[in-house]
This record gives sequence, structure tokens and C-alpha cells, in this order.
Amino acid sequence: MTQTDAQTDVRHPTGPMPTPLTLTPAERAEAVAAVRALPAELRAAVADLGESRLDTPYREGGWTARQVVHHVADSHLNAYARLKLTLTETNPTIRPYEQTLWAELPDSRLPAEVSLNLLESLHARIVAVLEGVHDADWARQWTHPAQGRTYTLDTLAAMYAWHGRHHIAHLKLIGV
Repeated sequence: MTQTDAQTDVRHPTGPMPTPLTLTPAERAEAVAAVRALPAELRAAVADLGESRLDTPYREGGWTARQVVHHVADSHLNAYARLKLTLTETNPTIRPYEQTLWAELPDSRLPAEVSLNLLESLHARIVAVLEGVHDADWARQWTHPAQGRTYTLDTLAAMYAWHGRHHIAHLKLIGV
């Protein structure tokens, strides 16, 4: 996908999810910084919408802003578990989940504040773990059975840094 295509594709406004197996120390630091910043950035993006627009989808047939916020919390809870499994087991096979079905469960109608608060605490823990990772451990592997691929801790950091930017871009589409 070219940069122009990414800018016009509302499903992936920041381009496709990166899945590098290795990151440089500078790229790692950038990914951790993005993960650290996400809760405040997400809170700001929702505040810009106001309560009245939380049930507005970011695109036709897409999730509402409220569902996006709850999805980010769901996804990053899974990321936290994957992070800890990767650091404590040898090439764990992670448990996939049906994100679309999760977004339809009753908790996706709660106030966005519930997930915004959760993300602040969750990301404090994720960042604490990521900042304590030893250089050699960034190459530790985990397997995603539905994708049939093995990734590294570097991959996980890059994916979830992207994931936050990806959904903040969705929320910004509602505000235009």
C-alpha cells in the first residue's frame, strides 16, 4: 500500500500493521514511547469528540468511537498477557480472540471512561515491563496460531505502538 492509498483507506489510515522481527534500539525506544503516550492521546481524541459523538462510527459499517476505545483496552489486555507469556515461557502459543464479537458484548456500551482508566493502569504496567526487558530478550518468540506465524517481543512492541496510532486516527476521522 502506498502512502497515498493509506491516507485514503479509512480502515487503515496509518498504513498496514508492521510486523518486524527485529527493531533497532532507537525503534524500540520509539515504540515504548508510543505505548506510554497512548492512554493520554486516546483520552484527548475522545475528549475532542465530546460525549455526543461517542456512538458515531468512524466509517460506514465501522465501530463507533465508544467501541474503538473499548476495543483498544481489550486488545492491549491481550498484549499484556502475550508480553508476560513471552518473557516467562519458551515460544508460547498465544490465544487469539474474536475482536469483532468482543466489540458487540454488553461492556462495549459502558462509558468510554471505564476503558480509558483501565488503559492508564494497564499501560503503566506494560511500559514497566518493556523498560525492564534485557537486550537479548527482545528476540524471544511467541506464536500466533491463527496467523501461522512466529513473532518476537520486538514485533509485539511495534504492533501495539502502531495499534494505538491506528485507532486514534480512526477517532480523528469522526471529528472531521
